[in-house]
Amino acid sequence: MRFEKVVMPDPDLFPKTFDRCNLFELPLERECAHCGEGDVFARRIAVPCNFAGTCNYIDYAEVPPGSSIGRHRHEPDEEEFYLVLDGHGEMWRDGDVFPVRAGDLIRNSPGGAHGLRNVGSKTIRLFVFELAVAP
Repeated sequence: MRFEKVVMPDPDLFPKTFDRCNLFELPLERECAHCGEGDVFARRIAVPCNFAGTCNYIDYAEVPPGSSIGRHRHEPDEEEFYLVLDGHGEMWRDGDVFPVRAGDLIRNSPGGAHGLRNVGSKTIRLFVFELAVAP
């Protein structure tokens, strides 16, 4: 199985400060997330230069019915979390498959592989953040 490597965007494209935003009012960009099926709509909200701590990024994403965030693997010094705000889907994580729904917070461990598929009739709204950790 092939996994896509996660590539961080250029931090110079982001403002040096971040204070607040409304997730549901952000302009979203259409993308094929990690070679998944269909389109996902997402926005990178903040990157390391916006934080005092060890957060690598914060994203907001919408995964329409039938679309997916393809299976991908992070580096051993990256730990990613998905917080499902709305909708439900099927998560694949390191070979296990399980349902996810609004309110679920899923940890994707350092060096782990994962993907998310919307199997419902409603758009999945997702808050994603990645932390830098000691390998």
